[in-house]
Parts: sequence; C-alpha cells; structure tokens
Amino acid sequence: MEHLKISSAQRIIFEAISTLDTEQVALEQSLWRVLAEDIYANRDLPPYDVSAMDGFAVHSRDLATLPVTLQIIEDIKAGDMPTLPLKTGQCSRIMTGAPMPQGADAVIRVEDTLELSADTVQMIVSVKSGHDVRPKGEQMHNGDVVLKAGAEITPGVIGILATVKAAKMQVYRRPSVAILSTGNELEAINAPPNPDKIPDSNTYALMAQVQALGIEPVLLGIARDDPAELEAFLKTGLEYDVLLVSGGTSVGVHDYVRPTIEKLGVSMKFWRVAMKPGHPLAFGVRHAASDALVFGLPGNPVSSMVCFEEFVAPALRCMMGHQRLFRRTVTARLAHAVKMRPGRTEFIRVQLTQDETGFIASSTGTQSSGVLLSMARADGLMVMPADCTGLAAGSQVTVQLLDGTAFQNDINFRE
Repeated sequence: MEHLKISSAQRIIFEAISTLDTEQVALEQSLWRVLAEDIYANRDLPPYDVSAMDGFAVHSRDLATLPVTLQIIEDIKAGDMPTLPLKTGQCSRIMTGAPMPQGADAVIRVEDTLELSADTVQMIVSVKSGHDVRPKGEQMHNGDVVLKAGAEITPGVIGILATVKAAKMQVYRRPSVAILSTGNELEAINAPPNPDKIPDSNTYALMAQVQALGIEPVLLGIARDDPAELEAFLKTGLEYDVLLVSGGTSVGVHDYVRPTIEKLGVSMKFWRVAMKPGHPLAFGVRHAASDALVFGLPGNPVSSMVCFEEFVAPALRCMMGHQRLFRRTVTARLAHAVKMRPGRTEFIRVQLTQDETGFIASSTGTQSSGVLLSMARADGLMVMPADCTGLAAGSQVTVQLLDGTAFQNDINFRE
C-alpha cells in the first residue's frame, strides 16, 4: 500500500466517522462540551432601561445650560424600582444596574457632578439622550436564539446558559476511548526497574492527550508479542468507540497487531502515511452492533504523540460535535537553518519565543522519534512541506501549537 498524504489520510478518517448521539448534562458538568440543541432567551435582558454607571439619572434637556443645579428626589439602588417620575429640574441618585426612572433619558457619572447638599447636585457636563444607559433588551430579547446547536461550551457560554436559566442541556456524547500498548520490550509503570526493558511512556502520554480533550480513557495495559494474548486485549478494546494501539503496526515478523485486528473484523483503511515522524500509522473500522475506530499508532513515543495530534485528536473532536478540529497555527521566524530530506511532511518540535516582530521558532534539539524530551520541551510542531529540502535562518514557517500554549509568561500588550 502506498504512503498516503496527510490530507488524504485525514479525509479517509472523517469519512468513516460521524457525530455521536446526545445526552443531557447539568450546567456544572458542561464545560467544553458541544451543544446539541438551540438555547433560547427566557426574558428581555436587561428587562428595562438601566444605568450603566453610578451617578444621577437626568433628562438631558435640563443640561442645555451649565452649570445647572438639580434637586435629588430619590435614591435608586440595583434591585430597587423607582417610585418617583422626574420633573424639570429634578434628578435621581442611581447605582449601576438600577432601573431608570420615568422621565430620565441619561445618566451623569458621579465624577462629573458636585453635590451641594443632601438633596441638591450641580451638573458640570452635558450629555446626549441615552448616555450611560443600557437599553431594555440590549443583551437579549425574550425568545431569541442566544446559542445555536454546535456551539462549544466555553466559560463565557456557561455564563449565558446560567443567564437563561438552562440548568440542563443536550450535548453530544464523548466517545469512550481505550489505550493499549504492545511489545515484549515494555516495562509497566509499577514493575521493578529492569535495564533491559523500555518504560511504557506511550500509554500515559496518550492518556494525557485524550484527557486534554475532556475524555477520561481506559488504560488496558501492555499486550505481549503473542497472538493469543494480543487478540484477547484487542477484543476488549473493540468494545469502546475508539481503540488506540501503540506499537506492533509495522512490517516486522513479530508485529501482530494488523493481522490480529483484521481477524477480529476490523477493515483496515490505510497503514502508511507520508509523514515524519509517524509514517507507520494504521487506521481501521469495525462495523458491528456498535462501530469501533482503531488507530494503530507507532511505537516510538514522539511518533505516537504527533500522530495523535494530526489524526486522533481531530477525529475525537469531530465525534463530539466540535466545529474546530485542528490545533491553532501561528507564523514564526526560523531562528536557525534547517535541512531535511524531501518526500514526507515533517513535524519538527520547536520552542517559541517572541520579539517585537512576532514569534521565533527554535528546534528543541535532536528530532529522533524516540527522544520524548523533544516533545516535552516543545511549544509546537513546525510543519515542513514534503517538497522542502530545507530553510534558511529567518524564513517564515508555520507552527502548529501544542496543548497548553494558549498561555504566555507576560501580558504582552501596551496600555
């Protein structure tokens, strides 16, 4: 089978999956889920014209000539309803969020006044009608669709859901995910250290990548290079929506994953991708009472993690109803020259710094697919096109950000 382009492999994956069914969740458990229903406003908000500032409710026509002294007829706090309409020469002391009294069309801030006594105040600025007034229904009108199905539930969306009293809502279900590592050479995390073994880092790196998407995976453990043992593990894994298998998908005589999983009814769609690291990636689908997606990930830790970012994460987000499936990219300036052999799209682990002209990308060091520190130190993956032979220092490059890099260590804006 030929090595597929990344875009072709992604297309095959997306053609094989669909958005999962829905479930009802409480508001408190809805963060980062995706709405499966439209959400409607249950009132006008604000329900009447309200003050946007602490100050005095006035009629703007009384301020035609300055300074002018007005009589304070009432104090109106947020939560109170005004009881006295304004007449010419009158005003009401008003707090932020309090309803405007009848006859008032503007608010003068406290700092633009001079209180002469307990019941008189001098106005020293003039304003137009509507100044510092939030009109009725400014945020929403009763019956409006305020959130559409497909919206990701962010902290801001949580606030809107609470505003419209949506204590529960329909969201798309999260897929169940199982993770299996394979190979006689692997050492379990709780096993005594053995210098002849390789610690099983893939299980836990993949676990963290899945958890970063809001999914709690099931860890199946390590399957040895024995067809019968592997088959038993794979049967268990196929009970989940998605099975991630690391190792055993290459072409060695002891790589049993592909033939064993095909024996269990999985139709393999591809098992080679033109990328570095990560070319021995396999993908298959089992159509049964409940479909199962199988990703055969490379055994090398970096390859496994990069393949997750490019293929598994977008697939899982698609299943959960997300519209934005891929990691955000930024443009950066290359800090040093880079050489590569053309033929495969290459993902170089980089750290990002910033100066007045933008981001600067620097390699994390050795790019061996077995050196996990190159991922641990990385802010992103620099994408080198398949036809590229190298780039000079200062070249513009595209960097795909990794999870956690939405934050930075300084505020980086001018006040």
